[in-house]
Amino acid sequence: MTDNASPSIRAIVTDVEGTTSSIRFVHDVLFPYARRRLPAFVVTHTDTPKVQHWMHEAAKEAEFVSAKQQEVIDLLVGWIDEDRKSTALKALQGMMWAEGYAAGDFKGHVYAEVADCLQAWKARGLSVYVYSSGSVEAQRQLFKHSDAGDLSDLLSGHFDTGSGPKRSADSYRAIAEAIGLPPEQILFLSDIVEELDAAKLAGMATTMLARAPDSCACDTRHPCVADFNAISFDAITI
Repeated sequence: MTDNASPSIRAIVTDVEGTTSSIRFVHDVLFPYARRRLPAFVVTHTDTPKVQHWMHEAAKEAEFVSAKQQEVIDLLVGWIDEDRKSTALKALQGMMWAEGYAAGDFKGHVYAEVADCLQAWKARGLSVYVYSSGSVEAQRQLFKHSDAGDLSDLLSGHFDTGSGPKRSADSYRAIAEAIGLPPEQILFLSDIVEELDAAKLAGMATTMLARAPDSCACDTRHPCVADFNAISFDAITI
């Protein structure tokens, strides 16, 4: 990481899976936990308006004219298995994971250098935001209960698919507007090239993360690094 951020970059927006945190943590810990917990969670939260709202939204997304509780539960379990990017599912998963974090059932994984880099970026006056397909609540819980400690204070805000699909340029334009900065003053970090393409189309600077065992491909569209320490603000492209 260079000693001084480019003066044109004032904020960083980072993806989670494969960028700040291991994909294996999400797929091997979080998804199975939600799958196991979902039936009992729904039954024990029958009177919780927030849970019922998202159950209704899931049924509406599936175009159910009417559905019994068990039918929606089965629908959501199927969506977990296929990793469906459903806002309703992500919201319910976030609530279940919050209970798991609070109970100490697991801690949120972040790569070894992430906490120090977030601290360094904040010290340099950069605002750091998170944009993930996981719900805002799920993001907050992961960073609050991370295996590197509570990182909440190092983050300026969170965005999820409520801002739009991650492969749509309009989503990144909406995020820039919410942050209150021109897109060219924002650096987007991700391990997914289609997300980086969308952010670049919206006018953001981009850098790709290719964490081991992956390696950077011969693609000149986005600077590519192995970890946050290797990010060069001088090498970013718009």
